[in-house]
Amino acid sequence: MSPPSLGVVLVTAGSEAEAESIARHLVEACLAACVSVLPVRSIYRWQGKIHAEPEWQLIVKADLNQFDAIAQAITQHHSYEVPEIIALPIVAGLPDYLSWLQAQAQPF
Repeated sequence: MSPPSLGVVLVTAGSEAEAESIARHLVEACLAACVSVLPVRSIYRWQGKIHAEPEWQLIVKADLNQFDAIAQAITQHHSYEVPEIIALPIVAGLPDYLSWLQAQAQPF
């Protein structure tokens, strides 16, 4: 089992460049141990209309004790008016990986 503070934060971005910029910032600032970036297609309602758009999904592996700082950093570097920023706890994982994640996702 993992400590309850470890988790993933899901974020979508409108372009690969924006997703990579956010990911790099989070890792460089030690707010994330790792960020996976994947192309996705999102179907959603925004301002009363249904949209179907290509987006980039960021899967941010982090210490959720840092969630407020993570959300602030994402918001500062994100082009969306209301970006997706949601956190999910890691309930179990390979102990060695979780130890690495915990060590990497610590503020300076």
